[in-house]
Amino acid sequence: MSDSQLPPLPDLPSPPAALLKGASLFLDFDGTLTPIADTPDGVIVDHDLLALLARLRDRLNGRLAIVSGRSVATLCDLGFRDFLLSGTHGLEFAEPGCAVDAPDRLPAVDEAEAAFQSFAAGKSGLLVERKTISVGLHFRGAPQWGGQAQQLAEGLAQSLGLTLQPGKMLYELRPGGADKGSAVHHLMRSAPMAGGTPVFIGDDVTDEEGFAAARDLGGSGILVGSPRPTLAAFSLEQVAAVRHYLVQGAVGPA
Repeated sequence: MSDSQLPPLPDLPSPPAALLKGASLFLDFDGTLTPIADTPDGVIVDHDLLALLARLRDRLNGRLAIVSGRSVATLCDLGFRDFLLSGTHGLEFAEPGCAVDAPDRLPAVDEAEAAFQSFAAGKSGLLVERKTISVGLHFRGAPQWGGQAQQLAEGLAQSLGLTLQPGKMLYELRPGGADKGSAVHHLMRSAPMAGGTPVFIGDDVTDEEGFAAARDLGGSGILVGSPRPTLAAFSLEQVAAVRHYLVQGAVGPA
């Protein structure tokens, strides 16, 4: 979802603690639960965060899911193996302790990866991230290449029939047919998420579909970070504020 599809810049209030009472809670990862790192493997998930999420999940009778652009495999490696997961923008799902439900990696994604690698060769600061069923080109360390990276990604998406997923200093190519909003709708159809009121917390424009799905199902979204056009109804200033808010939810009434 692009900024042009969003409403004007809103003045959003902080979410009340009572919003989590009876919630089915959907949490983005990068930029929401942890600060965005310079490189994808630079993120550290501390034990306190995992313990907090486990307490909150128990208070919500299991109604907590991580919904991320990261692959399920990476989320598991980061410590979230015991949580309900949706990865690669709604293309992958995994219940705690269960095998991943995901489509096969397309040959077109391998072609896109080769093109990204060729483009990044010899350009300091560019990073190609191979994911389970997608590939990303990061230019956080070399913003001067952002325009050419966009042109390349757009051309590959068109020629290879892939979906272009822009992110923060990132262009990702993946199969289509899903997003974080479709992940919310899918998970809300069955236990443990069914029966709660969806609340989606995220920071990126890729989370807007999640905000929209939560709103359409009678819930709301919470935007993390600087104000921008959004479908969220509430905002939190930064990752530290998210953790403080979740602590309130973990100790308050479920």
